[in-house]
Amino acid sequence: MTTRAFWHLPVMLREVLAWIQVEPNGVYLDGTLGGGGHSEGILCSGKSVTLYGIDRDPAAISAAMERLASHPGFHAIHGNFHNAKALLEGLQAPPLHAALLDLGVSSHQLDTPERGFSYHEDAPLDMRMDPTGATGGQAATEYLANVSTQEFRRVLAEYGEEKWAARIAQVLDEKRRIRPILTTGDLVSIVDAAVPKAVRRRDSGHSARRTFQAVRIAVNDELVPLENALWDIVSMLAPGGKLLVITFHSLEDRIVKNTFRRMQNPCVCPPRAPLCTCGKKSVGKVLAGGAMKPGEEEVARNPRARSAMLRIFQSEPPNSPFIPLQ
Repeated sequence: MTTRAFWHLPVMLREVLAWIQVEPNGVYLDGTLGGGGHSEGILCSGKSVTLYGIDRDPAAISAAMERLASHPGFHAIHGNFHNAKALLEGLQAPPLHAALLDLGVSSHQLDTPERGFSYHEDAPLDMRMDPTGATGGQAATEYLANVSTQEFRRVLAEYGEEKWAARIAQVLDEKRRIRPILTTGDLVSIVDAAVPKAVRRRDSGHSARRTFQAVRIAVNDELVPLENALWDIVSMLAPGGKLLVITFHSLEDRIVKNTFRRMQNPCVCPPRAPLCTCGKKSVGKVLAGGAMKPGEEEVARNPRARSAMLRIFQSEPPNSPFIPLQ
């Protein structure tokens, strides 16, 4: 399999480029490089652009390096965007004009059965963004072998918003006492055994999708470090620089939305206090009036873009007017 197989349609590329407004000699970060589609759009939009691309997946790094080999300003970094500040400081990167995070699972990862992300085919159950383990994370097989029933119930309820969390956690514990849970088919069969057939029949999607989402989030520790990562990346922006984040489910989007609001209006003083005494200062403002969604034409062309939402935060330029959120 060649690295070209990792190529995919970058979600909301038109909107991303319109809001970034790539400048000549600008410095940019693509914290979730994937196949390099967004990065290519940025690199091709301005002269002498420098772009740092981070990804946990070695296959993504290889594909992007192949795709973007003609751009001398491209720098690929194998790592986790949660550690973007340390990674870029280690390279003595200058302040960023803009940064982008696309928090979705890539089409390549979903469509490669041996990665274990898909519930449509029976394959080894891995789900790690970095299958080498070099950037952290344990395979889903190991996670499911060791997670407590109570913790798994919490993960299913919080990360998968699964109504049948208690029953699925119970069935997992029963099944793994008999034999290890090793494949995606094993996990699907656990969900099928736990959720009544009549309920599964009424489900608008695959009954295992919420469980797979929850396990993937837990295995890759996707949510807990996200807020700190957003603060770190905003701290690396040049004055007036922008952070764009594309999310694909409500859990991520809620974290991004609330973090951006706190960045814009961090004051914790009582609402009726005549003066702010907490000393917390705004570091910028939310743009675009909140979340943006892909257009109908893009969704028709790429159905996986349907649930995407784009949020944008701009660091405070010097001496600029600021209007807090109501």
